[in-house]
Amino acid sequence: MLTFRFIAPVISAILLMGSCFIDAAGLVTDPAANSSGQSAYRHANEPIGTVRQVYDGKLYPDIQVNTFRNIDRLFPTRTVERGDRVNELPMSDKPLQEFSYTVDDQTYDLYDVLAMNRVSGMLIIHNGKIKFEKYLLGNNEQTRWMSMSVVKSITAMLIGAAVYDGHIQSLDDNIVDYLPRFKGTAYDGVTVRHILQMSSGVAWNETYTDPASDRRRMLEAQISGKPGAVLDLMASLPRAAKPGSVWNYSTGETQVAGALVSAATGKPVAQYLSEKIWAPLGMQSDASWWLQSAGGLEVGGSGLSATLRDYGRLGLFMLHDGVIVSQGEPRRILPEGWMKTASSRQLIGGNRVNYGYMLWPMHGISYAAEGIFGQYIFVDPATNLVVVQWAAQPKPLYRAGLDEYSFFKALSDYFALQ
Repeated sequence: MLTFRFIAPVISAILLMGSCFIDAAGLVTDPAANSSGQSAYRHANEPIGTVRQVYDGKLYPDIQVNTFRNIDRLFPTRTVERGDRVNELPMSDKPLQEFSYTVDDQTYDLYDVLAMNRVSGMLIIHNGKIKFEKYLLGNNEQTRWMSMSVVKSITAMLIGAAVYDGHIQSLDDNIVDYLPRFKGTAYDGVTVRHILQMSSGVAWNETYTDPASDRRRMLEAQISGKPGAVLDLMASLPRAAKPGSVWNYSTGETQVAGALVSAATGKPVAQYLSEKIWAPLGMQSDASWWLQSAGGLEVGGSGLSATLRDYGRLGLFMLHDGVIVSQGEPRRILPEGWMKTASSRQLIGGNRVNYGYMLWPMHGISYAAEGIFGQYIFVDPATNLVVVQWAAQPKPLYRAGLDEYSFFKALSDYFALQ
């Protein structure tokens, strides 16, 4: 099932597609957003900003929040369909109450974290039960919120699922075996493992706010709506180092990862996510996922939008090493031990780097999927803890009020004593 909302950001206030337009304030509006009867989404008629404004950090707080819960209006999307059964998340009979922690002689509590980091939603699950659930900035249980780079970790897990299903034979396979369009490019000789580790050696500048960066060139290729434009960009990049010798964070790498999933499975990435994880896991709602172009490939590094509890269910899936229990029967989706390896610091070029398979290792054996503006799925197997955080921090980077890692560490320490 395909769902498209043809509203794309442009520089000037001109007619876009259908009846959508940008007003004098630069806000995208859609007068018919909810007229079809296909959706009762309560936020559908809110004015939003443009995707360039998002990455520039140039949105006022109210419009930024509207935009983050309506990102399906920025690009064409494909639906990640839920199944017929919802896996209910039970509430704990002992909710989180008196929690505080100290950093550099300063004591903070949950109120400080929510306020100072401009959190718009938080879910804390311990031993499979909800200990804390809070929606802020106008959100509620039905609100869908952007993932940003959290989706990189989802794309990486889909590679794991494709390995378990036999669609990908080995992480040491060359990606050109699945994506022949990259033969003769800097990606020729790069393996699946290199992509997962972001160690391809292909040149990439990730600076979000630099209009000349590769990351912004990728965004402009996506804005163009031209089929294959992002992969064309990736194929044009030069080699900067030998594959496997240097770690370099690259959102573009995840676009190659998404193309790999689609090519290996023969299915759209959103469909494979639905079939392998979203529907079997018992998600409460459909999700949406940005496409490079109408009807095209999913954006492997960002653009998934889902509800808070569904992100929490995904965190539990990660906590359980990619095993889903459905009607009492465990169903393995990822290779055994995948999450432990994927969340461990990798050895690249003789150096141990603080990165796994598109996951960020943290204290102990904990780890997180992370996205700019303060999006997190934090998982701590040692304490059986999952935390989901939504946020609307003012800039893509360096604007968090309190260090999230310290907060998550404090939660781990707290629940270790429970």
